[in-house]
Amino acid sequence: MRLIVNGAAHDVIAPAHETLLVTLRERLELTGTKLVCGRGECGACTVLLDGRAVYSCLTLTAACERRPVTTIEGVGGTEHLHPMQQAFIEHDALQCGFCTPGQVLAAIALLDKNPNPTEAQVREGMSGNLCRCGTYPKIVQAVLSVAAGTGANG
Repeated sequence: MRLIVNGAAHDVIAPAHETLLVTLRERLELTGTKLVCGRGECGACTVLLDGRAVYSCLTLTAACERRPVTTIEGVGGTEHLHPMQQAFIEHDALQCGFCTPGQVLAAIALLDKNPNPTEAQVREGMSGNLCRCGTYPKIVQAVLSVAAGTGANG
């Protein structure tokens, strides 16, 4: 099947039961998407599918054929960070960093859907992404700063 990941076409052969998470990590070697719970409970595996945040551990690769998938590797790089990535740095919204790729992608999807959220809407919108380090207040600040255009090149 053909996958469109981070704007590039990839022809992959994957069993019908294979999740997008496995395909991304093991077949395409895009390891920014993290495997933590494998049950859609933590959000560390969040990617964008058709611009919407989805848990890649619950999404079958076959369901993604010819649909745009964006991983953390596709939103910015070391030379040019995405505004959300920069805001996470500016607001110290990460500690161990393990959940950060999923958090960043969920935040991007949230602002694409609601460019001017309230704090309560950010908290609700990000509630599917867990952080063991407890940086939630700083994550909310980072998202709100990008929404307000006051942080991350805004």
